[in-house]
Amino acid sequence: MKIRWIYLALGLSLLAGCQPKEPIRIGLLAGLSDRGSDFGESVRNGVILAIEQQNAAGGIDGRKIDLSVRDDGQDKVQAKKAAEELIALHPDVIIGPVTSSMATVVVPMMNEAHQVIISPTVASTYFKGKDDYLFRVNCTTREAAIQHARVLYERGIRQPALAFDASNGPFSDTWIAGFNEELTRLGGRVSATAGFESVASTRFADVIGKLLEHSPDALIFVASTLDTSRLAQQARRLAPNLPLSSSEWAASGEALSEMGGRAVEGLLMTHAYNRNDQSVAYQQFRDAFKQRFQREFGSFSLLAYDTAKVVIAALQKKRDGERMKEALLKYGPYTGVQQQIQFDAYGDATREVFFTEIRNGQLVQLK
Repeated sequence: MKIRWIYLALGLSLLAGCQPKEPIRIGLLAGLSDRGSDFGESVRNGVILAIEQQNAAGGIDGRKIDLSVRDDGQDKVQAKKAAEELIALHPDVIIGPVTSSMATVVVPMMNEAHQVIISPTVASTYFKGKDDYLFRVNCTTREAAIQHARVLYERGIRQPALAFDASNGPFSDTWIAGFNEELTRLGGRVSATAGFESVASTRFADVIGKLLEHSPDALIFVASTLDTSRLAQQARRLAPNLPLSSSEWAASGEALSEMGGRAVEGLLMTHAYNRNDQSVAYQQFRDAFKQRFQREFGSFSLLAYDTAKVVIAALQKKRDGERMKEALLKYGPYTGVQQQIQFDAYGDATREVFFTEIRNGQLVQLK
């Protein structure tokens, strides 16, 4: 009888050892059902690719990564509900949100719950230099806007006008402030600004018309890919010869070209990666993304891929009992597809920006 119990205990022990390990849980919060859902979908696809690749390689210490996705709909009420659901799952980390306006809603919730959240794209200076639970992979609006002002000034632009999406104020306001400050320092000035709400009923012809009353020598759009394409269409109709430019918010270059057609021809845009990169890492990422999703990637997908790889690298090195916030701060710098990602003491990183122009329907990066 005693021997039988020994064999039974041994069998149970072996059976327990054969059970799959508890998965690592990662949350993703992005706008997937709003008018600018191309932004959120690009981020989601970049995260999915990185996680699928890691799971195919055995996960992390034999543990598969389980991704839980929630849609914030770019709506405050929906974002709160989505954030509550993700927090309740107690994930190791949450990736997102994708816009600064949604960050103002969910970051306080994450801080209260002591839940680490890392955004590939949130850029508003509102979130820089704060000892909280938000990590940022992208450069700030101010950094990108300053570079944008310098490039336009070098092109002879002296008094541009700006149309901006007021529904994402934390991004738009800080981008415009940084741009205006730098352009003024260089000797130019912003001739006019016009805000609008990103809804289907917005009359973009009226927005452009208000700007043209001030005789600008260029038009700049601080808006999503969809709204930028609609602004460009009206700008080409009302002022066909004015130079057009857009912030990095519309950096889904291929999607912008598809949506805007001939109206975005010649448009200059900011984005977060080097299109001319010949490195093996970049070529492998580009090929893998196209094979998985049957389309070219955009800035947001690469930023999201890098963010997921940062999370994976930190989880691989994280010790038992070590908090995720401590691990992310401790184990950098992290290797991205093109750039190193190093967090400062506040969880902020920076990133080099690039400029691309649409020529004959193709995206041509400026040297």
